[in-house]
Amino acid sequence: MNATPVHGPLTLSQLPLFPLQTVLFPDGWLPLRIFEVRYLDMIGRCHKEGAPFGVVCLTEGSEVRRMDPSASQGSGFAKEAFHAVGTLARIVSLERPQPGLMMIQCQGTQRFQVVQRSQLPHGLWMADVQLDDADKAVPVPEHLAGCREALQRLLQNLPSQHPDQLSQLPLQPPYRWDDSGWLANRWAELLPAPMALKQRLMALDNPLLRLELVADLLDRLGLEH
Repeated sequence: MNATPVHGPLTLSQLPLFPLQTVLFPDGWLPLRIFEVRYLDMIGRCHKEGAPFGVVCLTEGSEVRRMDPSASQGSGFAKEAFHAVGTLARIVSLERPQPGLMMIQCQGTQRFQVVQRSQLPHGLWMADVQLDDADKAVPVPEHLAGCREALQRLLQNLPSQHPDQLSQLPLQPPYRWDDSGWLANRWAELLPAPMALKQRLMALDNPLLRLELVADLLDRLGLEH
């Protein structure tokens, strides 16, 4: 994978992709269990080189590659399709509990747009991507302070209820309580919302609008108070 400095957005070439039935947000935490051949080698190389991979949300197909003799692609495998906006993931920890199995913890860093994509014979997707700018730090306005307070209450209640699961939560320090984008992302990860809605929230480049929409969801679910 190569980074190409240009006059404008930064591009990455030949970024390996991991299509999942989930949406990874910047600063979000994601545990993954890796056992498919197409990903074992890729994750091993990314870990060794300290390189990221891209997480994209599936729109068609499943996380595990499946045979489909009627597939129109002629490869014998079911079609996979995914959104064009994803998030870079860096590997924080990697364990190999047994041969052919990796357990990793990764963190989302930066959003990207897929410019070109191709699939290798063994099923791994590669892409040239354009990196989006990171969210600007926008203070949480007073009328949205309830979102912050509700998440703080939720976090305070978790240790006593699930002390053994804290390291697996998507919500990990450092906590940026007065950052609208960070707050919106953490709620979007936790809310019981459809993946298509989470994808739209992640792809929004306006952190304050993202938090406004999250606040509407919280209000509808009765979670803000």
